[in-house]
Amino acid sequence: MSLFISQAHAAAAPAPQSGGMEMVIMLLVFGLVFYFMIYRPQAKRVKEHKSLMSALSKGDEVLTQGGVVGKIVKVSDEKDFIVVSIAEGTEVTVQKGAVTAVLPKGTMKSL
Repeated sequence: MSLFISQAHAAAAPAPQSGGMEMVIMLLVFGLVFYFMIYRPQAKRVKEHKSLMSALSKGDEVLTQGGVVGKIVKVSDEKDFIVVSIAEGTEVTVQKGAVTAVLPKGTMKSL
């Protein structure tokens, strides 16, 4: 009886090789789950937000990420900023990306 590891390891029967096809199928399933559960919905939200930002125009009532509701007074096309009137005589300059939603006309009067 030998106590050397190399001889004991060599004497053990080799482990049966599992097929590599199961690993490939599992990776494909994980890839599909990642695509449909994470990537696709996020890409859809980004596309909708870009179309929202490009459609902003003077007179739209908007809601910003900070919760400020106001009416767009000026849109600068060369820069990514808009001027929003939040009250009479009070204007705030915000980035277009900070706009969360365009509200229906008359929303500010109802608040």
